[in-house]
Amino acid sequence: MTADPHAREASAVLAEKSDAVCRMGALMLGAGTGSFRVKAAMGRVAAALGIDQLEAQVSLTEVVATTRADGTFRTQVTEIGPPVVNADRIRALLRISLRARPGLEAADLQRQLDRVVARPPLFPPLAVVAGAAAACAAFAFLNNGRWPEVLAAGIAAALGKGTQLAVHRRFRLNQLAVIALAAAVASLAYLLGAGLLQLVPWVPGGPLHEAAFTSAVLFLVPGFPLLTAALDLARFDFGAGISRLLYATMITLAAALGAWVVASVFGLTPAEIPPLGLPPAVLLGCRLLASFVGVFGFAVTFNTPPKIAAAAAAIGTLANVPRLFALDAGANVLLCATAGTLAVGLLAAWISQHLASPRIILSVPAVLIMIPGASTYRALVAMINGDPIGALANGSTGLGVLLGLATGLVIARMLTDPAWISPTPQWTRMPHTHAQDVLAARERRAAE
Repeated sequence: MTADPHAREASAVLAEKSDAVCRMGALMLGAGTGSFRVKAAMGRVAAALGIDQLEAQVSLTEVVATTRADGTFRTQVTEIGPPVVNADRIRALLRISLRARPGLEAADLQRQLDRVVARPPLFPPLAVVAGAAAACAAFAFLNNGRWPEVLAAGIAAALGKGTQLAVHRRFRLNQLAVIALAAAVASLAYLLGAGLLQLVPWVPGGPLHEAAFTSAVLFLVPGFPLLTAALDLARFDFGAGISRLLYATMITLAAALGAWVVASVFGLTPAEIPPLGLPPAVLLGCRLLASFVGVFGFAVTFNTPPKIAAAAAAIGTLANVPRLFALDAGANVLLCATAGTLAVGLLAAWISQHLASPRIILSVPAVLIMIPGASTYRALVAMINGDPIGALANGSTGLGVLLGLATGLVIARMLTDPAWISPTPQWTRMPHTHAQDVLAARERRAAE
């Protein structure tokens, strides 16, 4: 029996459209954004292509999509490798989805995606290394590090990030092996740098290697998968959330293992750092500067456009500095974490609509500066060394802060994104946003 020619033609047309929609989802997912934004972007371009209905399942490395149009349907599976965070790509893909209008052709969408894929990184490798160094140096100060420890952490992070980039580019090793190696290099560099600084006469006394050791490896914190996992789980998207959470856990363990190997060889035990004792006005100014520089540095390592990186740094500074002073005053750690990221989420939601930029690339760098790296690392070291009491004490502190950070972002998303709280949104019927109006206005001005 010969198949209906009309049905064959409809199936071929749907296949072409489905390929374009799935490629959009795969690129979004591979750039590091969350499941909801992947599906929303797919839904907007699917509607513009004339697809009636889209159903999608997203994990860490797969997109499974069913598209329906003209009485036929197509189910397609697209696989990608482990995600590599690329904020500029997320932003460019979001704008393509927001600009999509009815009548869009699959071939035109593919050409737009080709241009996004062909875009070179915004920053050369040296700038990315400098961003990691600045972020870790700022983090060392915000964790009460003195200037020698800040300097040592910055240099060590630069060497660790440089190792990560060089090894990944030249040898294509397993990602976990590269992370562990980068952590070991950064840790060793910190110890050597701290040792050399102690030989300088005017350097303040004290064991530098015991104070800000963990700050040197914080450029390896898997911020995007960790926070997007929390957002996915809050929407009961367990397939995406659990896979991202496991991935973030594996990255964290690999980094901790690399650092622990060096620490165990040198007999290092990371200790808590006493307050610096600076005058309040000086401390305020230094914290403002360190928060801004730290967030901006993290944003650079994510390939964030400079304007967006500056906006993220401003958001992080406004949220983090009051949190630190509240902690100094004895406020509850969990409440401070929740309030801090709630402020980040609300500010990112407002600014993202005016910049037509994904809020995730504004909020993640701003939240990373609040990550409890020291207590988490101490918990892992205690667990490896067979100290259950120490592991439980430090682990509960770190986990509590992480839960607070995630809770604040979730509350902010619930308050500002009605579509996000819907358990079963219609992906081809996403609500109109202010960001679409902003993009349309820019296009009109450009045309004039």
